[in-house]
Parts: sequence; structure tokens; C-alpha cells
Amino acid sequence: MSKFRNVRKHKFILTVIGATTLFFATFIVGIYLISFLLGPPELANEQNTILYSNSGEIIGEESGLENRQWVDLNDMSNDLIQATLAIEDRNFYEHHGFDFKRIFAAILKDIQTLSLKEGASTLSQQYARNLYLTHEKTWLRKIKEAFYTVRLEMFYSKDEILEGYLNTIYYGHGAYGIEYASNLFFNQTSSQISLAQAAMLAGIPKGPTYYSPLNDKKRAEQRQQQILKAMRAQNRISEEAYHNAIQEKLVYQKPKKEDKKAIGPYFQDYAIKEAANLLDVDVEAIRSGGYEIHTTLNKDSQVQLEQQISDKISDSSEVQAGGLAMNPKTGGIIAMVGGRNYGESTFNRTVQAKRMPGSSFKPFVYYTALENGYTPNTMLMSKPTSFELANGEVYQPSNFNGYYANKKISLAQALALSDNIYAVKTNMYVGPKNVVETVKEMGFTSKLQAVPSLALGTAAVSMQEMVTGYSILANGGHDIQPHAVTEINDHTGKAVYKNTQEQGKQILDSKSTFILTHLMTGMFDHELDGYMQVTGSSIADELDRLYAGKSGTTNSDSWMMGYSPSITAGIWIGYDDNRKMEVVEEASYAKEIWAGFMNNAHKDLPQETFAIPSDVVGVPIDPTTGKRATPYCESSRVMYFEKGTEPDEHCMVHFHQNEEKQQPKTEQEDKSMMEKIFDLFN
Repeated sequence: MSKFRNVRKHKFILTVIGATTLFFATFIVGIYLISFLLGPPELANEQNTILYSNSGEIIGEESGLENRQWVDLNDMSNDLIQATLAIEDRNFYEHHGFDFKRIFAAILKDIQTLSLKEGASTLSQQYARNLYLTHEKTWLRKIKEAFYTVRLEMFYSKDEILEGYLNTIYYGHGAYGIEYASNLFFNQTSSQISLAQAAMLAGIPKGPTYYSPLNDKKRAEQRQQQILKAMRAQNRISEEAYHNAIQEKLVYQKPKKEDKKAIGPYFQDYAIKEAANLLDVDVEAIRSGGYEIHTTLNKDSQVQLEQQISDKISDSSEVQAGGLAMNPKTGGIIAMVGGRNYGESTFNRTVQAKRMPGSSFKPFVYYTALENGYTPNTMLMSKPTSFELANGEVYQPSNFNGYYANKKISLAQALALSDNIYAVKTNMYVGPKNVVETVKEMGFTSKLQAVPSLALGTAAVSMQEMVTGYSILANGGHDIQPHAVTEINDHTGKAVYKNTQEQGKQILDSKSTFILTHLMTGMFDHELDGYMQVTGSSIADELDRLYAGKSGTTNSDSWMMGYSPSITAGIWIGYDDNRKMEVVEEASYAKEIWAGFMNNAHKDLPQETFAIPSDVVGVPIDPTTGKRATPYCESSRVMYFEKGTEPDEHCMVHFHQNEEKQQPKTEQEDKSMMEKIFDLFN
């Protein structure tokens, strides 16, 4: 019985193997038959990636023909050919497009890891992918790649395929093809390069960003040595040639500064990187993939942001600038300037740099306070104060220019005046850890220490984090993800990505965000309490609509942050080396640039107001006492409160002051006047 079962089992296994073999044989025959019927594929394919603005205008083009120079295979260095074959496809001239031994090994590894990360592509497969396909890691793409590979091998010679591969492969820094790369790195033609140079170049295409000697010399040299060892092991070079190449010291040509004259070069770089992350491919695969990338950039706003920075900062100044504008409803970036001169520095200061935001960080402290019992008229003393910390140390912050009110001031006044004592007291009251949790909820990923000075913006953060946080305040507390890309189409026009993001979940309280937003409009009042100048008074006359904002200044950084219901924008001014800004005018650049940009960005937009949530009430408040204002108060301002937290008591100080100036009245007249006042406000 056992023997009979074994025979049946053996027959079953043979049947499965036979059926599987037949399937694969039929599949392979089918590929070759269809490939033959389709005929030879076109070898010409520029594959330029195009970027579009949010209105469909072309704002940039990657990988133009000026970066490609075609040369015959016979005119290339043989060392380069051998180095490429040694590391990329040692059996190139023996196989018919596929190295099945490597493929089966890769498939087993993919099955074990449940991924498609293991590569075993021949030069023919790589060439087919570069010419006709995207770099997405899917089974469908691999099947298409197989068809194109067979067609290449069927209708073109090995030398034609190798020549095409070497003339189109990407070597980084905008260089396509070996001729352009040889000139870029060594200022020589592809026929003149040495064995050591050839091995270096052959190692770059696997990862142009990682293996470029101009980006990481140590990593590039390690790969070069790996290639030279492979060439020696495969008897492509002699022992003497190997040792000479290992010892040769390579000298690289200094790369030319990039001169992008297209709209928003920093934004374009950002969008390209975002697209690479979305499709899970290398940045260089995006640049050379023939994609259509539709972005969130508003061309007019971008031009205005660049123009404002150029106009406001003197050409002779060495100070740097960064600016970022965002749609607070969606998180779409509408304008981005990462520095004053892209040709001199491609470093994007809005996303890559982290600087201290100073007082522009305070709104996040005050939101936390509003969630923990504060109201706009919460009064605290503003005077020189020392704080004894838990570890026994004493912390003594100071106000700008040593100015203190030397009396109790409200939260509204503290925000408008940027009072540091009030901010630190508030931070200590609500707990620095709670403030850190608030900003983390808003998308901050920078390391923030829960210390008293956090209230004064002493933690280094990015401009993108700040603009995102302010946008969440602007939209009423909904989560957003900053982004530059809305849609990506491959070179055939097929959509491979679409942003379907809707408004995010409510992560902040809508009532508290509105109350804070209204308080932040106070920085643009001309004065407070009749004599105290607020931080935004210098640009108040330039603004043509209602904005909420906050500035921030440290010894080496100047920030201006603010928003309307439609646009959030942030401007940073400072030096890359963190030196102190000695010139007085430099500290004012941020506000001036911000005001000019916001006015121009809104010129075609309707006047908007921030929507008042239900259960929020507006009450006229006397800023001196924090109580309900009367007609006798010298000044008053409508402040908003969560219903039930608004003050009940009216300000009597100014009523009595006014009463003393007037002639004595009868008791009945006084009573009648008081009744009128209370009737008016109750």
C-alpha cells in the first residue's frame, strides 16, 4: 500500500513538473512569436521629464538632448566596455537577452522576502527599460520588459544594443551617455579614459546619486575597486593592469554650476524627489523616465516670491533667504525659494535647513494654553522674572530691547507685543512637554526639547514644518500633508499616480484655532493700549486685507510667518554660517518680503474672512483691564471667546475717570446713565 502511494505521489510530482514546464515553454514561445510579429522597436527615445504648474503650464524640463552625445562603440575605450560588462552583465555576448541563472536566483530571493527588490537584469533588459518603460517594481512592468528585451535581441545585434546602452545610460549630474560623462568627470573623450577612470564610470549607473565620486568619493572608490577585481577575476585585464589601476589617483573636473533659468528651480528639485518617493524609484529614474509631473506650483506666486526677495535684498548683501507658500486647505506648495541664487547653491533652505524660529513659535505655545484654560484676556505680569528650574538652575529670559510693561497684560497683548516673559510663564504653566506634543501632532519631526526656552523658539526647525503648522491653524485645525505633486503620467501618458487626498482629519480644536487666529491679527494693529507699538506695525499700512501672523527674531535669524484663509507663507532671512545679523535693515527684510508677496499673491482673490465656529462669541474688550469695554473706554477691541468663558464684568475704570472730568450729576442721572450702559452691553 505504501509503495502504491509513493508511485502515485511520484506521478503527481512529474505531472506538476511537466505542466509547469509546458506552461513556461508555451509562455516563452508566445513571447518570441508576439515579439517577432511586433517587429523591431524604435531605438530613439529622448525620455525628457516635463513638469507642469497647477494651471498646466510647463515650468521645467529634465534631461534634455544637450546632455547626450552619441558615439560609436568602436570609438569608446575598450576598458570602459569591459568594465561595464564585468559589473553589469558578464555573459552579455552569450545569452539571448536573459541570464536565466541570475533570474531564478533573484526570483527565489524575491519569494523569500516577499518583494521585487532583487535585480538580475541584463544590459538588454536595462536598455529596454530605459527606452520604453517606467522603473516601477511590478510584475506587469517586468512582463513588458521581457517583450521589449526579446524584440531588441531579435532585431538588433549585440554591438548595437551595447552601443545604445552606453549612449543612453544615466551617469548623474545631468549626464546621459558615456561621452558626456567622460567629459563631465575627467574632461576627456570616452576613447581617452584610462582603465581606472573607466572602472569608476562603470560603477556610477547602478546609483548615480550614491556612486558618483563628486557626491561620495569613498563609496565611489570602493565600487571602482570592486569592478577592477571583477575584471581581473574574469581575465578581462592583466595582473599588472589591475595593480596600476588600483594605484592610480583620479583627478576630477570641477563640475560646472547648474544654471536653471526655469521657474522655481528649488521647487522643481523638490517635486522630482517627491515623485521618486511616490513611485519608489531613484531620483535619476524620474529625471530620465519621460514622465509628465503635474505640480501644485502657482507660476504667478512663484515669480512674485522670487521678485520680492530680489527687490528687497541688496545684491551686495551676503545674507540668505528662504520662502515657502502653501494652500492651507490642501497642503499644496504654491511657491518655494530655497536660496537667493540656485546657480551658486542648490541647497534648499526651506526644507533642508533647520533654524531657530524665535517668537514665531509662540502661537503653538498659546494654542496649548487655550486648550488648558487660557482665554484672550488671561492676565499675567510683564516684568523681569527669574525662573527656578527643577534642577536648581535659574533661567532669566528678557524682552526685546529690555522693554517690559511692568504691569499685567493679556494674552492678546502678549501676542501683539511678543512679550517673552508672558510666553515663558505660559509655557511653564501648561508644561513644555504638552507644547512638544502639540507640534508633533501638527507634523513637526525635528527634535524639540521640553524646556522653558522652547516658548521663545530656541529649538531648530525647518521652514516647511513652520508653514505646515501655521496652515493647520489657518484651516481650522485639519491635518494636511505638504506636497508638490498632484499627478504623474508615464511616457505613454498613463497615470501612475494621482493625489486623491481630501481634507485631513480634525487634529486641533476648531474653536481654539479660530480664537488664536484672531489674536494673531493683532500684530498688525498700529498700536496697543494707546501707546505700545506692536511687532507688525511697520508693515500694517502695506497690507490690504486681514491677515494673521507672527514674526520671530534671534541674533542670527529673522522670520515672518502668516496666513489668510487661502494662503500661508513664511519668510526666513539669515546667514548659512549662523553669524549675527549686524545690519539693522537685514532684520526687517522678512516682514517686507512677506507683506509684498502676500499682497501680490492675493490681488486676484476675493476678500475672505476666517469662519467663526459655533459656540464662539465676540465681545468688545478693554485692553487695559481685560474686562468688557464701555463707551467710556479709551480703546477697545473685539475678542473672541469660547461661549461661557467670556468676561461678565464691565470696565468701570474709564467710566469713573470720565465721571471725574464732568460736572456732578444727580443720583438719578448717574443711575440712569449706568442703566443705559449696562442695557447696551447686556
